[in-house]
Order: sequence, then structure tokens, then C-alpha cells
Amino acid sequence: MNHDIDIKKLQVNCFRQSKVPGEFMLQMRAPGGVVQAKYLAVVQHIADTWGNGQLHLGMRQTFSIPGIKYENIEAVNEYLRGYIEEVEVASCDVNMDVNEGGYPTIGARNVMACIGNSHCIKANIDTLSLARKMEKLVFPSHYHIKMSIAGCPNDCAKATFNDFGIVGIAKMEYDYDRCIACERCVETCASHATRVLSLENGKIVKDVCCCVGCAECATVCPTGAWTRRPTKFYRVLIGGRSGKQYPRAGKIFLNWVTEEVLLAVIGNWQAFSAEVLNHQPRYLHGGHLIDMAGYEKFKEWILKGVKLNPEAEVAERLYWTETEYRSNIHVKPVCGVD
Repeated sequence: MNHDIDIKKLQVNCFRQSKVPGEFMLQMRAPGGVVQAKYLAVVQHIADTWGNGQLHLGMRQTFSIPGIKYENIEAVNEYLRGYIEEVEVASCDVNMDVNEGGYPTIGARNVMACIGNSHCIKANIDTLSLARKMEKLVFPSHYHIKMSIAGCPNDCAKATFNDFGIVGIAKMEYDYDRCIACERCVETCASHATRVLSLENGKIVKDVCCCVGCAECATVCPTGAWTRRPTKFYRVLIGGRSGKQYPRAGKIFLNWVTEEVLLAVIGNWQAFSAEVLNHQPRYLHGGHLIDMAGYEKFKEWILKGVKLNPEAEVAERLYWTETEYRSNIHVKPVCGVD
């Protein structure tokens, strides 16, 4: 084995070290979790030609191809050029030079997304379209960020456990003349959502302060009395993460913001990261940068130049609850000192 392999350089190149010396796994990006089926042939070719013939569907919706020998990485990168040009540049319109060197960075992780309203009846937004717009704003970059997009508050995409989690929500319109007072929306809201609907004098009444914008009422209404407003709205959670030491769920940072506002906020991410890290990128993800800056400073930078829509809500303060550990194991004295 070549002991001079630069592991960190290969990690930036989207290759992950294996426990087998000299072997690596390629993390092949699939923005939004959707690509044309024809690209499966590209994945198979890499796996069969340079890998061990296996494919792992990565936890961040990547095509992860293990078993690639170090000496074959250059050939893999050269073969990837067409895929990167079509998937990253053509589909997501990212600003990057594509060459035989493969991926220029792993900094901004693959933006994850559920299938969205291209298929799911519960989804409020086009998740793939949004993921591609967000990729253009954060990739390529050596500043790390993990993002996930959920089409509705069911949060199948686990937006709650990302640096930035985006959830599609809906403002609802109610047509009293179409309502037959069947109470299906009331029952559904009570069993699946936040119990904000009730029937009074033959009319549905909503406690608007506690509506989470899931639009479950629209999915069950037999007459179309409930419909989503045409304007798409989003909820933004920040600071969520998994991990051994400080796992936590994200907190709501923005609520009822439009796509224009959302993209402006994401567009400020790299400037915020550079400010916190003194323009020296390190392998630290977004939640940690928010912690380092503090919420007030984060809010100041991330909302810089952003014009909020009238419905938008911004969290005044965020309180994190961390798990603290205390060991009861007796530590032996060192050098006779107890």
C-alpha cells in the first residue's frame, strides 16, 4: 500500500476511505434524490469496472460505490465528467468548471428531498425544482452544509435533523358554499395534525394560530371546499443533527416564507460561513457554525439584504437543550494524586 495517499484530498474529491487499505468509496451526487434512469448505467459501469460490483444507496441520497482502488480513482474521475456536466451544470445550473478531476468539493452535501408534489398527494411543493435551485447557491463550496427538503410537515425527508431543513407548507382557502359539513377535515386534523378545526353552526372554524400548513384537510375533502392557495410557503428549521455527542432536533427559524425569501436566505449561507471561519473553510457543518456565532449573529448575517414577505415569521430567540453526561466510573489516581 502507498502510505503517501492524501486521504483528506480524496475526501474533498468525494471519495471516502475504506477499512481496506488503498480502497475508497465514491459518493456520487444526485441532487434532490432524482436523476434520469439512464444514469443507472453510469453507476453500474463504475461499480463493475472499478468498484466491487456493489452499490450502496447513501443515506444522503447519493450513489455510493465501494471497492474502488486508489490507482483507479483518476480513471473514475475522468469517466464522471459527462455525468457531472449533465446532472450538476445542465440540470442545476451550478457555476463550476468541469474537468477530468471529478468533483471539486464535498463541502455542500447533496441536497436531499422527498418526491414532492410531482407524485405525492400530501406534498405542498415541487421539492426537486427547489433542490436544484438551492444546489446552484451552495455548490461547489468548501463550506459545509447539510440540507433536506420535505414536501409537507410529515417530514419524510427528515428536514428536522439537518443544518437547514425546509418544509413545504400551505395557506388554505375555505369555500363555505362547497362545504357539506361532513367533518372529514375535522376528523383528519384531529387524528393526523394539530386539531385546529371544528364544526360550529354548520360551518368549519379554524384556530389559525396553530395551523401547521399541512393541507391534510384538502386531501380528504370530498367536495373541494378546502384548497391550497397558489403561493407556495416554507418553514425553515436550523441546527438539527445526528451524531454521538450532541444530537438534536432542529428549531423553527422561519415560518410562512415565500420561495423568494428562502432562496435569498440560502444565498447568504456562504458569506455567513466565511465570516464565522475567518474565510478559512474547515470541516464543520452548519449547525456547529450557528452555535459558534450565536443565534443573534447568525440571524443578522443570514437575513442580510433579505426582504421578508408580509406573512413571514422569524424566531426571536432559540433555546437548545443539550444532553449532558456525568460518569460514575471511579478513575484511578495518577501519580499518587486522588
